[in-house]
Amino acid sequence: MEAALDAGAEDIVTNDDGSPRGDHRALRFRHREDALAKAGFVPEFAEVTMKPATEVEMAGEDAAKMQKLLERARRLDDVAEVYTSAVLSEA
Repeated sequence: MEAALDAGAEDIVTNDDGSPRGDHRALRFRHREDALAKAGFVPEFAEVTMKPATEVEMAGEDAAKMQKLLERARRLDDVAEVYTSAVLSEA
C-alpha cells in the first residue's frame, strides 16, 4: 500500500483476501516511470470500472426484475460493460 500511496494513489480498495485492488493504469498515466513496477509489483490485470458511491439493496421480485434487465443489457451488441448501484439479494 505504501508504494501505491507514494505513487499518487488516493484510495486503495482490497480484495476479499486482503490484496490491494484498483486502477493501476491511472498511476502509470500520472507518472512516466511506473512507481509500482519499480517497487517490484506487477499487476495481474488492471481495468477501469465504475463503482457507485452508494448502493441500493434489492430483494425478491425487485431483484429478479433488475437481474433480468441487467442480463438483457449485457446481451446487446453495442454494450461493452454494464454497471449498477444495485446489490441483488437471492432472498
